[in-house]
Amino acid sequence: MFLEIVTPDEKVFEGEVANASFPGSDGSFQVLENHAAMISTLGDGDITYVRMKEKKPVETHIHVSGGVVEVLNNKVTVLAEKIVSE
Repeated sequence: MFLEIVTPDEKVFEGEVANASFPGSDGSFQVLENHAAMISTLGDGDITYVRMKEKKPVETHIHVSGGVVEVLNNKVTVLAEKIVSE
């Protein structure tokens, strides 16, 4: 599935991923290939996604502070309020 993460200032990531987890404002959730269409608000926490690099899974964590995620037809779009540096 295709994941795109953007803030008002920049595009943080775009590319194919195997799965992604999000800090929903009502609890965390995971999105896999062929997930049902949905829209959810995000709270503070880590977006975690796994992509394949040279046939090996690579997990990435991005800490966000609020936003919205939309899942539609194997495309996941994240509009994050801001990325929090740790």
